[in-house]
Amino acid sequence: MEGFDEVYKKYLSEVYRFLLKICGNQDLAEELTQSTFVIAFEQMEKFRGTCKISVWLCQIAKHEYFAHIRRQRRFVEEDAIAHEKAPISVEDEVIDQTEAVRIQKILSTLPEPYREVFTLRVLGELGFADISKSYRKSESWARVTYYRAKKMIAERLGGETDESM
Repeated sequence: MEGFDEVYKKYLSEVYRFLLKICGNQDLAEELTQSTFVIAFEQMEKFRGTCKISVWLCQIAKHEYFAHIRRQRRFVEEDAIAHEKAPISVEDEVIDQTEAVRIQKILSTLPEPYREVFTLRVLGELGFADISKSYRKSESWARVTYYRAKKMIAERLGGETDESM
């Protein structure tokens, strides 16, 4: 295992580019990159080596981004309530949350590399070329793996297919 300074130097730009691709905002990507490495430093002893360090760091980065989105959503919702805007339909919110929970549960049961490739493609908005590089496989492998993960999720959702996935 490399020392943390080496890990930081080696993967800083990769994590930053990953976050920039997800969020599209340089300032936010820089902020989230720093918090990612703070968490990685604090959690380094928990890294089991079952995946590449870059994948582990991007997972932390992804979780940090989603935590940021949740905080922003909460802030926007509180702001909307404060300005007495029309409330979101409770039924629609429950349906969206239920569907998201279903998909997350299904995603968590997928074996690797399907879960990670699907996550990087859909949530991380990475291209197949980037995914293939991180796994040191061909771009075709990344496409096929993503397609199979998507098919597994659709089957487990009850045969529904969503071309936007």
